[in-house]
Amino acid sequence: MSGVLFVTDPIVGLQADIDASIGLMSATQDLGYDVWCCEPEHLAVVDGRVRANARRIRLRPRRPAGGDHRWLVDATWWDDAGSAVIDVASCELVQLRIDPPVDARYLHTTYLLDLVERAGTRVINRPEGIRAMHEKLVALHFPELCPATYVGADPRELRAFVARVGATVVKPVDGFAGRGVWLVPDDRSATALLESATHGGRRQVIAQQYLESVAQGNKRLFLLDGEIIGAVLRRPAADDFRIGPPVTAAEIDADDRRIVAALGPVLRRHGLAIAGLDVIGGRLIEVNVTCPGGMHKTDALLETELSHTIVRQLATVREGVLT
Repeated sequence: MSGVLFVTDPIVGLQADIDASIGLMSATQDLGYDVWCCEPEHLAVVDGRVRANARRIRLRPRRPAGGDHRWLVDATWWDDAGSAVIDVASCELVQLRIDPPVDARYLHTTYLLDLVERAGTRVINRPEGIRAMHEKLVALHFPELCPATYVGADPRELRAFVARVGATVVKPVDGFAGRGVWLVPDDRSATALLESATHGGRRQVIAQQYLESVAQGNKRLFLLDGEIIGAVLRRPAADDFRIGPPVTAAEIDADDRRIVAALGPVLRRHGLAIAGLDVIGGRLIEVNVTCPGGMHKTDALLETELSHTIVRQLATVREGVLT
């Protein structure tokens, strides 16, 4: 089947003007492949083969807004081109694009997609790799690249960490999209904030030393098969310490190359073809591998073609690479 299957959250909830999955779908269509979509609940195994009750869609035209990170799209951004039960392994490629956290629903989906890989069809990102490389914790395998970090649930230990390193960013181990992130200062409010962040010592969190250099930007490095294909800067808003949307192109420097030289082979070994590395002041903060984003926004802002580059390189058939 000359198509690519996207396993996503419900498409009616996707934001077509910024969502990276939409950018990848649009690039897939532009390069001549049918775009199929399904949710995890639409997958089944019958006689050892993974099937999907999938919908084929046609994306409507879109264009950059001009100087912004959003695309101009119709309110109804796709047209229904029919539904069918398909053999997932007959697709050229499967894109796993479920938002984190990697919860039971996510894990069950990866186990089904293991069977698709076993049948010879590439799944991006590889299910085994997602299970093996927790995106919030994988950076801890490279402590020399990261800011001072503590992982745990004990508010007293966390308070001691804040006293040692100063202001600290605290986020849940299973968090995403900036949710549940705290900036904890080294003052009288710290103990109460840490008790709240850990739910009284019942929730694991990641605490990292706050880097003042974030004012110059949080750099997102876009990696494809362990190599940098682009970079963009994001900065906090004036009234929020958390990182906002991309604002300008980022220069790739020696620190970035050092980080990628260390991480690239690990990502390739685990089949994590698409990754987004967050870097502040030359220090690795996070490795995004479950549903890496930012490409669609960056393409709109900078008029790059990250999404097309990714699809062009990853789209394969059993005979070899499509060109």
